[in-house]
Amino acid sequence: MTIDRFVLAFAGAMVLISVGLSQIHSVYWLWLTAFVGANLLQSAFTGFCPLAIVLKKLGFRPGQAFV
Repeated sequence: MTIDRFVLAFAGAMVLISVGLSQIHSVYWLWLTAFVGANLLQSAFTGFCPLAIVLKKLGFRPGQAFV
């Protein structure tokens, strides 16, 4: 799995988990969804993604977006 696909899968999982938690526990979990969305948006323009940096150091294969 490339870094790009892992980042997208992780972001999608965080969104689904936070939406689920907002329904079960507290509406404040939606702040996690907002944070993930904002991070995806800024990384689309800047190419900077903290998770991609960590994954690269762990030895994941880079894709096209996060080289």
